[in-house]
Amino acid sequence: MSRLGPIVTLTAGAVLAVGLGVASITATPAADTTVATADETATEAPEETPENTETENPETAAAAPSASPTETPTFEETTPPAPKKGDYAGRVRDNGGLIAISVRNGKAVGYFCDGKTEAWFKGDAGSSELALKGFGGAKVTAELGGGKATGQVAVGGKKWRFTAPIAVKPSGLYRASAIVRGAKVRAGWIVVKRADGGFTQVGTAFQDDKQVPIPKLDGDSPTSPVSVNGATVTPEDVDGFIEEMG
Repeated sequence: MSRLGPIVTLTAGAVLAVGLGVASITATPAADTTVATADETATEAPEETPENTETENPETAAAAPSASPTETPTFEETTPPAPKKGDYAGRVRDNGGLIAISVRNGKAVGYFCDGKTEAWFKGDAGSSELALKGFGGAKVTAELGGGKATGQVAVGGKKWRFTAPIAVKPSGLYRASAIVRGAKVRAGWIVVKRADGGFTQVGTAFQDDKQVPIPKLDGDSPTSPVSVNGATVTPEDVDGFIEEMG
């Protein structure tokens, strides 16, 4: 019986040794796995760095805003220029008078007349929108386009609208002036051809500051001489006096 003790003890020791060996073998892979994971993490980390650097490349970031102007274009509205040469004549609404406007190389003149009241206007014609001024606060505002002049005339504190189609000669604006026996004679006419073939015309004449009867022009030849209060005058079309008025 005394011999069984050492054998049990050895057997227990052998079992313990085997158990420790198994424990050691089981623990080793776990330790290796931990180390391998750390190594792999350390190895993969540098590969991510260039990707972050490329994403925040200053040149790429700076280039991005340059697309904005293309995506949001802006447009400026501009007024069409006035024609270098144009003549317009037509009736004034609710008045019965006529109005004529002529444009020549950046200058414009206008004339309103209803047989009793007249007004001359002048101004620049840099664009199709005209603002012409006359004596005593008289003025004309008009827009040229679509084969006509449309706008408003203001004379003597009153205002009227008008539409004046393009005028083809002999329709248009005429003026005459002369010095007779020391007195200044002047007259103005607007001639508009009617659809029936005749002419509508209106005008006024003055000798100094006195209004005198106005003669009718020859519709087919409106620049033929006429007599104004006994004085012979020769009417001119707008090309003959627009520079003088400007």
